[in-house]
Amino acid sequence: MDAVAGTSSTHRTAEIRRTTRETDITLRLDLDGDGSSEVTTGVGFFDHMLTHIARHGLLGLHVHARGDLEVDDHHTVEDVGIALGQALERTVGDKAGMVRYGAATIPMDEALVLCALDFSGRGGLYADLTFPDTRIGTFAVELVDEFFKSVAANAGITLHFQQMAGRNAHHIAEAAFKAFGRALDQATRLDARVAGVPSTKGVL
Repeated sequence: MDAVAGTSSTHRTAEIRRTTRETDITLRLDLDGDGSSEVTTGVGFFDHMLTHIARHGLLGLHVHARGDLEVDDHHTVEDVGIALGQALERTVGDKAGMVRYGAATIPMDEALVLCALDFSGRGGLYADLTFPDTRIGTFAVELVDEFFKSVAANAGITLHFQQMAGRNAHHIAEAAFKAFGRALDQATRLDARVAGVPSTKGVL
């Protein structure tokens, strides 16, 4: 069951409550925040990555999640991605006056990752990330794709990642999450020069 509340046309905020047999999630998003976050999912590495999105995306992000971690981390990571995607979709509204596109290339020591995204309304993840290990600590690297796939599908974002360099799995993942935050900040900015919806079709 998903519930949405607290959307605002003057200050772009949303609160998502997602409760299933596998997870119980409350997520609050301020798209025009200051980079602050409060994140508790029970998955330490994932919490660390979410704080990077908030910090580098200049979001206000609060996530409290309880999931069936006795099974594994998959449901929690996937469902937080769903909730974040839904919050993004709500906060951008009809996208009037918004830049729409964003891109960032982030170095993290030897790793270099590009993220490019478009609030196209056609959600999809196209990721070319190659991890040298299957886990970062106890975190399965396959969950990086699962998280961003859920975000993209629910936010209606066309989302690309391209890895140019990297030998350390932690560095590759961190560069991807930071790049996503930066690209997100760029794409969601309001520009007075953008008249209406940023599309020749007049709708996204």
